[in-house]
Amino acid sequence: MKNGIDVSRWQGDIDWKNVRTDFCIIQAGYGREISQKDICFEKNYAGCKSARIPCGAYWYSYATSEEEAKKEAAVCIEVLKGKQFEYPIYYDVEEQRILSLGKDKVSAIINAFCDELEKAGYFVGVYMSAYPLGNLTSEVVRSRYAVWVAHYGVIKPCYSGAYGIWQKSSNGTITGIAGNVDINEAYEDYPTIIKAAGLNGFSKPEPVPQVKPPEKTKKSVTLIIDDHTYTGLLEEQ
Repeated sequence: MKNGIDVSRWQGDIDWKNVRTDFCIIQAGYGREISQKDICFEKNYAGCKSARIPCGAYWYSYATSEEEAKKEAAVCIEVLKGKQFEYPIYYDVEEQRILSLGKDKVSAIINAFCDELEKAGYFVGVYMSAYPLGNLTSEVVRSRYAVWVAHYGVIKPCYSGAYGIWQKSSNGTITGIAGNVDINEAYEDYPTIIKAAGLNGFSKPEPVPQVKPPEKTKKSVTLIIDDHTYTGLLEEQ
């Protein structure tokens, strides 16, 4: 298990050289316009990299249709271009006007966004609170994508499905960050999974060449023991 945080413009100017955390998920932006890129995204990404903190990113959704979700995906991909992320890229779905559309529509919107990210080479996931995640998304969504579930003030989330990250609090305190910050726990080794698959800006490792062992030498021999002749092959050990 790893302990992490997530940050956005609301955390202001972060003193990354003093931040101590196992990982960080950074808000990249929201909506479907490039102008909606998080104003602190570049600074927070650079801060994580300089502090050697593995990071992922999330995109806050306002989409109420698959077409709008694809537009959000296109902008998200543009913002992420040229960067490397050791943790998934999450689609943050929590607006009530999206959730009010019902399970089928919510699932279709998530699929539309995540499919575009996958085609662009990203390891993608969905962020939601426990109740809508369990009741307003399809089993396909919950099993296909990485899950980041939010539920505060409990021993564990009231979500029965599998999840890789749990956002457990919104009022944590971390040295280097003024004010509150979200606290998370991760249960999957995302950096190893993502790097091995060559996703999120990483190149897939070259396979280790298999060295064929040299063939063992065999020799034909003849032995005479007590007037009996024996022939056969001897193999080098």
